[in-house]
Amino acid sequence: MTRLLENKNAIVYGAGGAIGGGVARAFAKEGARVFLVGRTRQALEAVAAGIKADGGAAEVAVLDALDERAVEEHVRAAVSKAGSVDVSFNLITRGDVQQIPLVEMTTADLMRAVTNGLTSNFITARAAARHMIKQGSGVILHLNSGSAQATSPMMGSTGPADAATETFMRYLATEVGQYGVRVVGLYTAGVADTLTREKLAAVGGGGGIDPADVERAIAGMSMLRRAPRVAQVADAAAFLASDRAAGITGTIVNVTCGLLPG
Repeated sequence: MTRLLENKNAIVYGAGGAIGGGVARAFAKEGARVFLVGRTRQALEAVAAGIKADGGAAEVAVLDALDERAVEEHVRAAVSKAGSVDVSFNLITRGDVQQIPLVEMTTADLMRAVTNGLTSNFITARAAARHMIKQGSGVILHLNSGSAQATSPMMGSTGPADAATETFMRYLATEVGQYGVRVVGLYTAGVADTLTREKLAAVGGGGGIDPADVERAIAGMSMLRRAPRVAQVADAAAFLASDRAAGITGTIVNVTCGLLPG
């Protein structure tokens, strides 16, 4: 049976992270040649080593997805080496701040995730789209929590950052669709096997939050009574990146286990 991404070339930004690494491994398992991009070589090399050990193809590049010139040069190099760029997925950390009332939040804390998220997604999507338009095909993916669709309190910068990127991606989909390029997003929230005390503290402040408590809270509110896991997000991304999802663009696929209705 032909694998979903056989003979495809995929760039994953933030590939050293939990979700990024999971997505990269899923893409490689489905036959893609994966270009792993991030700021920490050790984490990227670990993902690449695992992919190669399983018989996949992976290459590592250390760069900042906010650096326009570096991103453009890397995409050009990948196309020159592989012949095409078929998938681009931005999964970098934005610097979200939550659990602070908006009336007490600083401007910098509110704007950091908005600026980083929109800027990096614009830079990476634009770089890929320019090549995909020439090819007449390609898929640009992005991920957010779906917080722009909810009215939960204390979500801080997450909702505005999600909304900014989601709106940009919908606009992009309307412009590049005529060239055979698809733009699709995924909603995820509280991916269970990415939760650590350190990450929760970085986003919400304080170091005493138990990841198990967060997972139980998410499960209690979701329709499936469980939190999503990296493998489920990665499998959904692999399908959306494949030709089997050729009719899907300009929309967001919900991988929240029903935490976010609709």
